[in-house]
Amino acid sequence: SSFDVVLVGAGIVGLAAARELIQRHPSLSFAVLEKEKELAHHQSGHNSGVIHSGIYYTPGSLKAKLCVQGAALCYQYCDQKGIPYKRCGKLIVAVEQDEIPRLRALYERGLQNNVPGLRLIGAKEIQAKEPFCRGLMALDSPYTGIVDYKQVAQSYAEDFQEAGGTIFTDFEVTSMEMAKESPPGSEDGLKYPVIVRNKK
Repeated sequence: SSFDVVLVGAGIVGLAAARELIQRHPSLSFAVLEKEKELAHHQSGHNSGVIHSGIYYTPGSLKAKLCVQGAALCYQYCDQKGIPYKRCGKLIVAVEQDEIPRLRALYERGLQNNVPGLRLIGAKEIQAKEPFCRGLMALDSPYTGIVDYKQVAQSYAEDFQEAGGTIFTDFEVTSMEMAKESPPGSEDGLKYPVIVRNKK
């Protein structure tokens, strides 16, 4: 088969990239190649599933900006697709006095990153939120959540296929080579096509 664009790897990153590319360039033909028999079989399906709120990154950095925006987009996408998640929140707890200044600094960093709903709480409120937790002070991050990212990845794959993309599973790429340069004015418009082979 011949495609304009081929992505190797059907984890959540590969599928998200494929989904975005086919939406931006619907006139091109796309394929995703995956060596396993199922999608998101490795890290994408075996992580903690945290939807991070964006507290930790340096204010003004691209990581901070994208984490906050990404969390909002993740919740929005899950709502649109009916993918279950829990916005369970997170407590970052100071158990010693010398940890409190660091906790306050983390709080200020989160505010600079525009993380929604952040607040500092005391010992009584910590225990009210989590009876088995003890601490002097905590940073309450209610926007942190958890989701099954394998399910999100599979939904990305469905979006990609509905847009006309093709996914090949059980297709391990074993070699790539540059083909001869396409002649001027060729229909595919690709100057240096790549041939991808697998073991079959």
